[in-house]
Amino acid sequence: MTQAAPAAAAGPVSRVPAVGDAAPDFELVNQFGEPVRLAALRGRNVVLVFFPFAFSGICTGELCEIRDNLALFDDGNAVVLGVSVDSKFAQRAYAEKEGYTFDLLADFWPHGAVAQQYGVFDPASGMAQRGTFIIDADGIVRYVVVNPRGQARDFAEYRSALAALART
Repeated sequence: MTQAAPAAAAGPVSRVPAVGDAAPDFELVNQFGEPVRLAALRGRNVVLVFFPFAFSGICTGELCEIRDNLALFDDGNAVVLGVSVDSKFAQRAYAEKEGYTFDLLADFWPHGAVAQQYGVFDPASGMAQRGTFIIDADGIVRYVVVNPRGQARDFAEYRSALAALART
């Protein structure tokens, strides 16, 4: 199940990776300032969740749903990585307030560089769009969805995508 909406045309934005593409590698710091590199997670599935900003309403609802259902991701041999353009300090405060135990990555500087790699950076607003990429243990994109501004992601789609990975 794939839905991909192109990112805004202005600025140095790449296209949204398609199902079957190699996931663009990156390294960002998490809420504790620790480096997290996508390539280092090979051997596990990765659920890469771009969200606009920490402490915003829809983002909080989506990430709390992930937090409350982490067993689903663990059962799917999946690591969850939340990514926004916020600083590591904002990410840490956000994670502590909401009880997130998964990594929140700071795509702070260069501003939105990883969101640009994934084609989900909106240069007009300076934020990431709501993009989700499920990457298999070999680093290949297996699921993509980019939702319009203001529209939350459908959590049931995570279940379906992870179940499909388990069957392969």
